[in-house]
Amino acid sequence: MTGRLPSRPPGRPKGGSESRAEIEAAALAAFGAQGYDGVTIRAVAARAGVDPALVHDYFGTKERLFAAVVGFPMLPSTVAPALLAGDPDTLGERLVRLMLSVWSEPEGRDRALAVLRSATTQDQAAALLREFVGRELLGRIAPVLPGPDPRLRMAAASSQIVGLAFLRYGGRREPLASASDAEVVALIAPVVQRHLFG
Repeated sequence: MTGRLPSRPPGRPKGGSESRAEIEAAALAAFGAQGYDGVTIRAVAARAGVDPALVHDYFGTKERLFAAVVGFPMLPSTVAPALLAGDPDTLGERLVRLMLSVWSEPEGRDRALAVLRSATTQDQAAALLREFVGRELLGRIAPVLPGPDPRLRMAAASSQIVGLAFLRYGGRREPLASASDAEVVALIAPVVQRHLFG
């Protein structure tokens, strides 16, 4: 259930590494200029001077393209269905365990920290991250939550998880940094669950 981003989707793109680099540069410029919601695969292809099919060959979807360009450590489209497939009474626990599994590996931790740090220091990066997470993750989970204001409650749950990530892995604040995963889950999951379901 990790949803981690593979190096690229299966298949053999017809362009070379130069084409891939041009697509990534064009995508970064497009996302920076138009935000996540305003960018299409066609627009990225036009900026890079390649056929849209080549962008699809390399990245598959806009979500994968964005995740690859900014170093986002997981794919929400893979993660959300797996999270929702279990018992609703343990969704908060699954969310916390997912975060711990991503951050426990150095590569995932480094990529996630880079994304979060850029979002806290640059307004443009923060807006991009909000749009991406809002559409691709919260947009998939919030509609199935019962009760009023599901997007607000999902955002509150996410804030707990992001705050935990910063303190445990970014700032290495004790005693969170050295607590076991089981201790962290026992402490944080009930709070996340309460945000989600009241």
